[in-house]
Amino acid sequence: MKIVIAPDSFKESLAAAEVAKAIEAGIKTVLPGAHTVCVPMADGGEGTLDAVLAVTGGERRELTVADAIGRPRAACWGLLPDNTAVIEMASAAGLEHIAPADRNPMSADTYGVGELIADALDSGAQRIVLTAGGSATNDAGAGMLLALGIRFLDKDDTPLPRGGQALAHLHKIDTSKLDPRLKQLELVVATDVRNPLCGSNGASAIFGPQKGATPEMVTKLDQALANFALITAQATGEDLQSKPGAGAAGGLGFAAMAWLGACTRPGVEVVAELANLEQSVADADLVFTGEGRMDSQTLQGKTPWGVMRIAQAHNVPVVALAGSLGDGYQALYDAGLTAAFSLANGPIDLPMALKKAPELITARTTDIMRLWLVASHERLMHHSSE
Repeated sequence: MKIVIAPDSFKESLAAAEVAKAIEAGIKTVLPGAHTVCVPMADGGEGTLDAVLAVTGGERRELTVADAIGRPRAACWGLLPDNTAVIEMASAAGLEHIAPADRNPMSADTYGVGELIADALDSGAQRIVLTAGGSATNDAGAGMLLALGIRFLDKDDTPLPRGGQALAHLHKIDTSKLDPRLKQLELVVATDVRNPLCGSNGASAIFGPQKGATPEMVTKLDQALANFALITAQATGEDLQSKPGAGAAGGLGFAAMAWLGACTRPGVEVVAELANLEQSVADADLVFTGEGRMDSQTLQGKTPWGVMRIAQAHNVPVVALAGSLGDGYQALYDAGLTAAFSLANGPIDLPMALKKAPELITARTTDIMRLWLVASHERLMHHSSE
């Protein structure tokens, strides 16, 4: 029996590879001879780089860059054997690295992300997968572009300060020193965000408050990003501010599409391709997936959704494990999920659940495999009697 194990990480508890290992232990408890294939997964958010390196054998690189508020930070990216670079923007400009008291979406910027891209180019990368989750920024990717050679000038030809707020004073964009290697680069922004750059559903309004923006800040940032989009359209002849994904990572998606020729794709699809997940699933008997919490939002491009789509295409049953099952998770059954299970086997507080996650995952998988073994035996007996 071949079983593919393709979970996401359980946030604040286990990396995807650790989740897969715990599931595998449960499988082997019941079926020691089962052929298990572990494919750690991610959807473009935190942990994507680790998941990709775990299955591709890529090389982890490290570079000291500026974080979202300008402090030095050791950020990581990965170089895969085919010269594809995988960059987690959150490694450089992530919200998790900024203490709540230090968060300021008006001035936070993505300069460090541009530094990682430049380092990848220096290392020979011909294609970059840029994951756009977990940002602390709302600068429409202007900091990233600045690090790559673009200058942003006010009406007096004075360079603007970094950060989204300053874009309200943008008058001219100078691309004369843009890194020429970018013209040959294939850039994919991996994100499940479909929001436009501006407006009531844009980057500032929807994601700004998560980064510390007050209602007044949201209004100012939205206006500043709209000005950036206007000046960009005048310079490029193309208005991309309403394109799905433009609002990803505080508008970084917009900058990548408008100035670097990027395309956006669901993160889980990109990771699945890099990991050759479909090839593994095609002849499998069973697939395990999961994430920390599964609910109706899982259908919006999260890892289990992506795994289910691939398994469904090959008529392979899928079982999902989650730390908790939230409102609307039942909708996953219509999307191809066979069964879903939460980990807790009784009352337990969150700190203890996080601490005991490996043994809870293994125990629940053992229960599932015992049931699977009985069901498989009954199917075999039924076919034999026909």
